[in-house]
Amino acid sequence: MADGSLASHKRDPIKSSVGNLATQRRRQNAVVVAKERRETLIRTKRLCRTGIGGDDVGETDADMMLDEEPSILEAQTSSAVEELKAAVVYQGKGALMKRVSALRELRRLLSRSELPPVDVALKAGAIPVLVQCLSFGSPDEQLLEAAWCLTNIAAGQPEETKSLLPALPLLIAHLGEKSSLPVAEQCAWAVGNVAGEGEELRNVLLSQGALLSLARMVLPDKGSTVRTAAWALSNIIKGPNPRAATDLIKIDGVLDAIIRHLEKSDEELATEVAWVVVYLTALSNIASSMMVKSNLVHLLVRRLATSNSLQLLIPVLRSLGNLVAGDANIASTIFVAGNEVTDNVIAALVKCLGGEHRVLKKEAAWVLSNIAAGSIEHKRLLYSSEAVPLLSRLLSTAPFDVRKEVAYVLGNICVAPTEGSGKSSLIVEHLVSLISRGCLPGFIELVRSADVEAARLGLQFMELVLRGMPNGEGPKLVEKEDGIEAMERFQFHENEDLRNMANGLVDTYFGEDYGLDEA
Repeated sequence: MADGSLASHKRDPIKSSVGNLATQRRRQNAVVVAKERRETLIRTKRLCRTGIGGDDVGETDADMMLDEEPSILEAQTSSAVEELKAAVVYQGKGALMKRVSALRELRRLLSRSELPPVDVALKAGAIPVLVQCLSFGSPDEQLLEAAWCLTNIAAGQPEETKSLLPALPLLIAHLGEKSSLPVAEQCAWAVGNVAGEGEELRNVLLSQGALLSLARMVLPDKGSTVRTAAWALSNIIKGPNPRAATDLIKIDGVLDAIIRHLEKSDEELATEVAWVVVYLTALSNIASSMMVKSNLVHLLVRRLATSNSLQLLIPVLRSLGNLVAGDANIASTIFVAGNEVTDNVIAALVKCLGGEHRVLKKEAAWVLSNIAAGSIEHKRLLYSSEAVPLLSRLLSTAPFDVRKEVAYVLGNICVAPTEGSGKSSLIVEHLVSLISRGCLPGFIELVRSADVEAARLGLQFMELVLRGMPNGEGPKLVEKEDGIEAMERFQFHENEDLRNMANGLVDTYFGEDYGLDEA
């Protein structure tokens, strides 16, 4: 593909004769992950409550009276917009102070609650007057307050965010070098909120040059400015169109800046930069190739091994998983038996699997599942590691979403890579070992679940057991764990694929002749 995009997501259902399914989750993950960021305490859109750069530009949260009656807040907001309109047209003595004071009052009102009265401000006509206040040549104090108001309006509902369309050209223009750092950072925050709303607005921002301006803001070492710009970049490149990700990595200095920030920055900045890496590696093969050739993998592994920050570890795990889910050459470059980096990656993943956080267990299992879906060497590497005993326990003891990811790892360890739609080749040694570790009941429990993907995983593993266990022991093992009953529930299931899979297995391995040899 010309843009270097990735069409597939390698980690997917175990390959078996009952369903050699295509793998397409990687780019889908990049799109879905925006929603998951809320779960990991990283909001797609962010309300601005305190001043940029630590400037004393307003009240503290305690002074904002966050619990004020909505009706009072709405009336004050409508009045504040009218005051601002009057201040903008006023040309007499103290005009600047009057404008800044009016802007500050509106900004305070738009920062007071979790659900600020944005709709009231919009109905009162706030956007046109705020755009006027962004005009070039205006004092920084005025620009900062106007951009702050727009930032919090953009943090609202979809239609409220779209109301910023007239302001976007000026917001993007103020990202440039001619603006002061506080103004540029506040404008980047507003742009990031707009980008977080969806693909339509991201495309508008990209067409107006926001990508290059934000990219230039992450090149220096400027603390919070870089952090805000990196967050905005992660919103603007998150797809589903991969072009922005590829364009970003091609900008001079961006890759070097990413590596430098991941290596030397504090965890808060490293977290935002790691989310940029998530989308770059998820959407652009060109970006993935460039990063593997750099020192990025070493830095990700180091962060994974040394950090205890949940917010940082999640994008680091995602990035590693995306790299492994890339083409075979990238995965082979990262994972080589006996290689120190390989050993460190697996050790760090085992650490996450054994930790207390459910999200980290799930993410670590997802990375391992991408490794297990790779070459025969990768499968053997995992099989001989400390991960397998831990995964075997998690299959029966972890929360459901973790168990599903674990099932992908264990299932894919047991099948060799295959081409076409024929039967997969079993790695019998691995299969027998997993059965001896007591994994079969865990897969059968997945078959009983209401989750279609999990049920398919369980059925596919049961097929491997029925077909591949030595001495024809598979059917007896499945019957002993009540696997027949688990499959029979699909006899009239609404999902045709699951119905055919289950009925086919029952007919093939538990037909009229089953058990006659023992009679």
